[in-house]
Amino acid sequence: MTHTDDSTGDDSTRDGKWSDAFGPFRRFLALERDVLVLSLAMFAFSLGFQMTNRYLPEYMVALGASGFVVGLFGTFGNVISAVYPYPGGAISDRIGSRYALTLFGLLSTLGFLVWLVAPGIGPIGVGGVTIEPWIWIFVGLVLAQAWKSFGLGATFAVVKQATDPSRLAAGFASTETFRRTAFLVGPVLAAVLIGFHPDFTVSFQYVLAVAVVFGVVGTVAQHVLYAADADSIGGSFEGIGRIRRDLREMPGPLRPLLVGDTLVRFANGMVYVFFVLVITRFYAVGFETTVSLAGVSYAIDLSPAAFFGYLLGVEMLIALGSMIPAAKAAERVGLKPVVALGFAVYALFPIVLIGAPGVLAPLVPLQWAMVLVFAFSGLRFAGLPSHKALIVGPAEQGSGGRVTGTYYLLRNTIVIPSAALGGYLWEFVSPEIAFTIAAAIGVVGTGYFLAFGEEFEAYA
Repeated sequence: MTHTDDSTGDDSTRDGKWSDAFGPFRRFLALERDVLVLSLAMFAFSLGFQMTNRYLPEYMVALGASGFVVGLFGTFGNVISAVYPYPGGAISDRIGSRYALTLFGLLSTLGFLVWLVAPGIGPIGVGGVTIEPWIWIFVGLVLAQAWKSFGLGATFAVVKQATDPSRLAAGFASTETFRRTAFLVGPVLAAVLIGFHPDFTVSFQYVLAVAVVFGVVGTVAQHVLYAADADSIGGSFEGIGRIRRDLREMPGPLRPLLVGDTLVRFANGMVYVFFVLVITRFYAVGFETTVSLAGVSYAIDLSPAAFFGYLLGVEMLIALGSMIPAAKAAERVGLKPVVALGFAVYALFPIVLIGAPGVLAPLVPLQWAMVLVFAFSGLRFAGLPSHKALIVGPAEQGSGGRVTGTYYLLRNTIVIPSAALGGYLWEFVSPEIAFTIAAAIGVVGTGYFLAFGEEFEAYA
């Protein structure tokens, strides 16, 4: 695949469909055609997933699950995150990103549908054992996470194929910007829909119905618009032997990144599924205020569940405002400092979320303290584009899917028990202890990366 050469001022792509008037904007965001199509698909699926996934713990509790079961659900998601990327990357390298992502999109859409109908299935007795409705949330996750996790290698490979090595962070910043815009719009839209009915289970089904629609739109759009002739097709999957070789041949610069990242993600995995429960049950904090416009006063009264959606919106506003500047900064200072910044915020957020509201209580009301806390959380996403560039940058052309899959296979396998551990501490010890231990592990991971992490040579 050819790349836009910024030094020549050529603003055209290989198919000549882009206007020179958009050249500076496209160069700034590294929006090659395939990256743009991928970004649009990312928006659709991320919107559906973020509208639903962050609320699933509350949905499960409403369907009768305990806090420990919620932790097991988080660990089950970790298993999927560990198992899916490698075969997904191998499939992408073998059949091409277009067809792989279409297949994964169909599976994810079906998963949203399973979540939608789960309450209507009701308890089922099988051989003296009762299958509770929340079991179907586990089943739906097997399908719903297909595009996100099976498709991980494919999405990395598309960006690597379409972007100059020295602009990888900018290329990933473009896809992350579309994706994180969905992270902003999705929870806020979910909060609005949740306000339509007083019963959370019913109102959340409205959210799931919209997610199904976006899944269908995303699947069709990427299949029709993505240029299949741009794919670099690798060989067939060679089984466990191929996995072992890929593990041995992982580029050296990835190893310290992998160790630090794994510790940070283990820490985050311990508490991630409980963020919504911190708002809805631990603090049970909603949002109340009065807004005056043109002499007319309007009362705003949000339930804790709806307030959580808007808090995620605040988080994503900060993320969107920081990712592209951080990616541009990486071109000057290197990827490592930017990645380390993101790791540090990931590490500190659990202790900030569980402890800062109490510390800030004498200064600001609880509802506004939560707004500040989630604004701080948004900074953790600033390093994601640079992080992705640091992962896929050292990979050889045509192997980006497998290298990415190998990296995430190792990282996510180790992270598997994190949510179960967090769920045990949440249910049987205390939420404060769970979040404090998580923060300590994250700080260790950040320190390790700062001490031993390597820079990608294109940014050195």
